Amino acid sequence: MDYQFSRNVPVSDEDPVGNILKVAGDPNIISFAGGLPAPELFPVEELKQVTDAVYDESGRQALQYSIANGDPELRDQIAKRMNKQGITCDTDNIIITTGSQQSIDLTAKCFINPGDTVIVEQPTYLCALDVFRSYGAHLVGVEMDDDGMKMDALEAAVQANPNTKFIYTIPSFQNPTGRTMPADRRQKMIDIADKYNVMILEDDPYGAIRFAGEDVAPVKTFEHEERVIYMSTFSKILAPGLRIGWVVAEKKLIKKFTLMKQTVDVHSDNLTQHIIAKYMATYNIDDHIAKIKQVYRKREGIMMDAIQEYFPENVHYSHPEGGLFIWVEVPGNINTQDLFNTCIANNVAFVPGEPFYADKVIPGTFRLNYSNMAEDQIKVGIQRLGKAIEETMNETVAAD
Repeated sequence: MDYQFSRNVPVSDEDPVGNILKVAGDPNIISFAGGLPAPELFPVEELKQVTDAVYDESGRQALQYSIANGDPELRDQIAKRMNKQGITCDTDNIIITTGSQQSIDLTAKCFINPGDTVIVEQPTYLCALDVFRSYGAHLVGVEMDDDGMKMDALEAAVQANPNTKFIYTIPSFQNPTGRTMPADRRQKMIDIADKYNVMILEDDPYGAIRFAGEDVAPVKTFEHEERVIYMSTFSKILAPGLRIGWVVAEKKLIKKFTLMKQTVDVHSDNLTQHIIAKYMATYNIDDHIAKIKQVYRKREGIMMDAIQEYFPENVHYSHPEGGLFIWVEVPGNINTQDLFNTCIANNVAFVPGEPFYADKVIPGTFRLNYSNMAEDQIKVGIQRLGKAIEETMNETVAAD
């Protein structure tokens, strides 16, 4: 049958995320592909205990329908956490979402008309690009350096696109590059947004996982007007299978988000919200995050040492101080898919860079994840990857 899909449905059935997760789950491959937290760090026993407590204390309430903006106790716990980070808010500034992906989708739903411009970092989170495209957005990528989005290029992009609805940024330990935007650029981004009257969507799933360097306050703490929509998630600091995230924004905007969310799923999983609220009331989540930082710091160090030992000297790579990712740029006109295929043949995997670009793709780029690989396998995998890079570079030179 010839289905008459809407314009929102992609023409291609290509599924980069599904392919990444499929590769990441192959036990024969040393995979640096998926952006997966380390499962051995999930607080299974603690979550089991608080789940039993929720059933005992408020089981019928937790299993009932609830309000769209989320469980008040969980929103109160999040508001306390946000205020500690310098984001002034209360429970009415917060809506609970079904993971970060829904936060991105709700923002797009609320702001994007077909043809509107969304400005993004180049490269950026591939699933956000998919969402923006599904609403008909015109995507404009802004060049980055090792300190994130370049502000002169951002202002030029906003000037050239007066129909810009918002700037999408992952300022801390960015996906896919692992880069962090310093405080002066965050202030400059606010100044540009104020000058040209555009919103900012600040995506902060990794900011709490800093294992080196000094903390940088969220972009939202620099705002002069309430134009920053801040979003985060429990996926990286607790467990991704819980599928709970949140948005912090001006109260009038939260009311609109709530109305739009009701048309999608009525509310996020109520039982899970109760479980997380109980966990945060019973345990210090920062103690749990400290364990994550310790493990990720060690794994990132092992990977960086191996990269320095086994990668060709002219390969450029980021130096993250937190988060989950390292970004690699191989010089020359390297076909990343050829490199990926060579790596798979040698039982090692990464994420090719192409899906992370809004427009012009830079060849020879890819993302590595260090959080979800056993330490004894990291060095072996990077050694295989370094060999594959060298072989592909040599073949490219020979072909030219």
